[in-house]
Amino acid sequence: MLDKPWKLSVKILILDNDGKFLLLRRSLNSKGNPGKWEPPGGKIDQGETFETALMREIEEETGLTASIQHVAGTSESELSKVKIVHLILEGKLESGQVHISEEHSEFEWIKPEELNNFDLADWFIPFAVEYLEKKASTLTRNT
Repeated sequence: MLDKPWKLSVKILILDNDGKFLLLRRSLNSKGNPGKWEPPGGKIDQGETFETALMREIEEETGLTASIQHVAGTSESELSKVKIVHLILEGKLESGQVHISEEHSEFEWIKPEELNNFDLADWFIPFAVEYLEKKASTLTRNT
């Protein structure tokens, strides 16, 4: 018997032409991780594909258009009533200027190595550590 149901959340690291990606700072009145930084995205509504949900969330939270390139990794978190799997994708900025929603208070375009300078959402920290290790090993192999 399951103690809590699982939900799926999709997030995306939207990369610009300079190799920077977008982080959003959750508003201070957010239920989870107030004031913490995370990539755009959110929970999938019933009947939505994860791609449809992600495109909807990107538009709602940022006003941007992006394309999905590949899966970057996963993470998980637990709330009082549900457990959440976070599917984190990498994508490419296609068009638009950032206009954040009420869910967030700030945004920053950052290089991956700058992740350590931000107070990240709890669920995002394990992914960020692994992501930085992968990036560092890719750089080492390519030099």
